[in-house]
Amino acid sequence: MATFHFDLVSPEKLAFSGEVDQVDVPGVEGDFGVLAGHAPIVATVRPGILTITTGGSQQKVIVLGGLAEMSEKGLTVLADVATSTADLDRARFAETITEMEAKLSEHEGSELDHAIERLDHFKSIQQELSTTAMH
Repeated sequence: MATFHFDLVSPEKLAFSGEVDQVDVPGVEGDFGVLAGHAPIVATVRPGILTITTGGSQQKVIVLGGLAEMSEKGLTVLADVATSTADLDRARFAETITEMEAKLSEHEGSELDHAIERLDHFKSIQQELSTTAMH
């Protein structure tokens, strides 16, 4: 399988840099997979789990928004936050969800819609983490 260069960058660090077989990105308009030779694209990243496939193994990273750009140089994801699922403090993540739920009543209108959408993304990440942990 052909490989391509992938960089995952967050404000804190370069979370990943190297040759990969495939990257599955949680996009605002739907999740999408990137393989070598993918057409150039710029897409907004939603909170979710980004999957990096290299040599038959997968690495999962939680991203909390950002931008993805595929060019002739490869794929770059500029993530607001990028945390390996192995490094995630699951108890703290659950607390964050509880806090988000408690603060919903403070929002109204489109701000409430955005808060609910973000909460739904966090809950789907939590669900995927629990499902993955059972397998």
